[in-house]
Order: sequence, then structure tokens, then C-alpha cells
Amino acid sequence: MPPVWRNCRGVTLIEVMVTMVILSVLAMGILPLSQITYKRAKEIELKRNLRIIRKALDEYKRLSDEGKIPKEPFSSGYPKSLEVLVEGVELQGPVPFKIKFLRRIPRDPMTEDGEWGLRSYFDDPDSETWGGQDVYDVYSKSQEQALDGSYYRDW
Repeated sequence: MPPVWRNCRGVTLIEVMVTMVILSVLAMGILPLSQITYKRAKEIELKRNLRIIRKALDEYKRLSDEGKIPKEPFSSGYPKSLEVLVEGVELQGPVPFKIKFLRRIPRDPMTEDGEWGLRSYFDDPDSETWGGQDVYDVYSKSQEQALDGSYYRDW
């Protein structure tokens, strides 16, 4: 009489162990790739947000240079704060109206608080302290390195 377990179907412990080893090796290969993909997505968002803010600052400066936005004597023509870009300014002309440069201030995706570092027109190009006269440029406050080896604060 044949043993009962010959008719039973199922997997052995060795088959389960081999399957687990294969899955763990695949997971170890995928995890670093997903971390790099996540970091790359944040870098793309940082570049996009920097481009949006800098374009708004340049547009404000252009209108200021054209005399459509009033400016104080001996000022650079850049806005006093980033909030001015959201609140808007009255354009001078035959029909005055308010123009807004941003709907909201994009956040810095590389820092926890999302706050930008600011530079004034009168600050040094690599300064990390803001003079407070105006907003000439923005930069990330993150001290981390990008995938290409550069630092986010230098973008």
C-alpha cells in the first residue's frame, strides 16, 4: 500500500526558501533604483520651482525698468519680498491695473519647511545671508548633494 503523502499536492520547504531568496534579491536591486527615482523627481521639482520664481523676478524687474512699476530712488527695481509677487502691484499707465506674477510661492522641495534662501541685489553672489533690501535671487537652503555631484544651494 502506497504512502498517503504521495498523492498530496503542495510545495516543499526547499521550494519556498528558494522562492524567498529570489524575491529578496530582486527587492534589494529595486530599492536603490526607487530611491534614485524619488530623488530625481525632487530635483526636477526644484529646478521647475526655481525657474518659476526667477522668471517672475525677472518680469517684475523688466516692468520696473520700463517705468510701469514705481520704484524708490537708488533701488535695484527688484521686489522687496516674494510676497509682492503674489499680492501683485499697480501698473502705472493710462489705465492702471494690478498685475500678479505668481499665484502662490512654490516651496523648496529639498527642505523640511519649504522656505527659500534669499539674496539681495547688493549681496555677494554666494552669500547665505540676506541683506533685506530686495529679492534678487532665490536658492535652496539644503546642504545635500544632487545626483550630478553639485550642491542644491548652488543651483
